[in-house]
Amino acid sequence: MSLFDKFNVFLEEKFMPVAAKLGNQKHIQAIRDGLILSMPLTIAGSIFLILAFLPISGYYEFMAGIFGDAWMGKVLYPVRATFDIMAIFGCIGVSYRLAEKNKVDCLSSVALALMTFMILTPFKVSFMNNTVEAIPLMYTGSAGLFGAIISSIISVEIYSWFIRKNIVIKMPENVPPAVAKSFVALIPTLALMIGTLIVRLILENTSLQNIHELLKVILTTPLKTLVGSWWGLAIITAIIQLFWIAGLHGSTIILGMIGPVLGLLGDQNRLAYEVGAEIPNIIGGPFFDLFISIGGGGGTFALAFLLAFVSKSKQLKEIGKISVGAACFNINEPIIFGLPIVMNPYLIIPFFITPILTGFIGYFSIAIGILPKLPGISIPWTTPPLISGYLGSIGSFRYVILQVILILIGMIIYLPFFKAFDKKILEEENM
Repeated sequence: MSLFDKFNVFLEEKFMPVAAKLGNQKHIQAIRDGLILSMPLTIAGSIFLILAFLPISGYYEFMAGIFGDAWMGKVLYPVRATFDIMAIFGCIGVSYRLAEKNKVDCLSSVALALMTFMILTPFKVSFMNNTVEAIPLMYTGSAGLFGAIISSIISVEIYSWFIRKNIVIKMPENVPPAVAKSFVALIPTLALMIGTLIVRLILENTSLQNIHELLKVILTTPLKTLVGSWWGLAIITAIIQLFWIAGLHGSTIILGMIGPVLGLLGDQNRLAYEVGAEIPNIIGGPFFDLFISIGGGGGTFALAFLLAFVSKSKQLKEIGKISVGAACFNINEPIIFGLPIVMNPYLIIPFFITPILTGFIGYFSIAIGILPKLPGISIPWTTPPLISGYLGSIGSFRYVILQVILILIGMIIYLPFFKAFDKKILEEENM
């Protein structure tokens, strides 16, 4: 049995069943789909962040002359209303999607999740050497995202359990449906409220003080170390590519799981950028879109170009014509499933290697100072390459140049494998 045959057997018998179960797991799906709620909001907020820090000579003086010295703070209002309450959006989105999967009332589920999250969140902020009653933005932003996710999952599952066991208050049939649903949620609400309060009181008598600090120690810090390191980047990218090769949407599955960590790293960069401090993280903001998924998973923008302009076979050239336009917007399903790349012995090797190499180059280019660290803004993942580099870095042409280089490197890696595959298809066409 050849090496590829052994790899194929491993994928079919070992990897694919596990990957399929993971991809269909309802809690992972709820987290993935729920966090999408905040995507358009943070993208819109990023537009105002860009407007506040446009790298144009004389821009700040011009804006101050028209709107006064406090203009920047006012432009950043939408940023505060999006990035700084990211955890609340996450709580709403995850609880709603999980309630849909559990087939329980979505509105009641969202209300219970928000209640749970707020009970676990301390309403205390230090101000002028005094402690005042207020909602701390540090726990409603990206730092509170894990707390919001856990609050959502636990509250919806407990609510669903009460519904399944029929431990609810039933109202007469003549009672309006909205009123009846509110009473159905009464017993689960009391149970959640008491349970959450007990957890809160226990944590307040420890050095950690609250659930967010506990999760920071046991979850956030280890995951930040993994996701923010070059070796973690390699592992994550490799797993994403294996999912794709197995025919599953690797980016959606894996990036959906580590999305809270990526959001936290990016938001830390944003906060530092806003105050002019040193940006802490190499991986932050649209790192994966800029360096790893150029043209989509596997860095297939390079392959799409080869298909469209280098192919000798009619079949591959037609696929190239169809896919090159989509690849410009980082959509590569026509290539992955139409070529296909899935389980294709000719193309899975460059498909696996290319994004890992381009990710390494991007990572170390930032680490050694060739590129400035990303300021943590969000841009649509469909933003075309080169444009994405310019916008994601808020005006650094060095990112644009590196993206061009990475596309060329991708073409070099794909070229010998592509030629072999093209030759095979051409021979089949001429038979």
